[in-house]
Amino acid sequence: MSGTNRKNILPGVRVLIVLKKDQRSGKLTEGIVKDILTRTDAHRHSIKVRLQNGEIGRVKEILG
Repeated sequence: MSGTNRKNILPGVRVLIVLKKDQRSGKLTEGIVKDILTRTDAHRHSIKVRLQNGEIGRVKEILG
């Protein structure tokens, strides 16, 4: 599932994100959503979240 719509992402959901430092390489980081940082309902580059381990990035895939 795509990470461009805020309604698809809830705290506690496992996701794959791309960190700011990894945007060029496209390396994905897996984690569990702690906070949703994007305030709009949708974002063309995907929704920005904070994981439980403190890392911040944009959701590329929702694992469930």
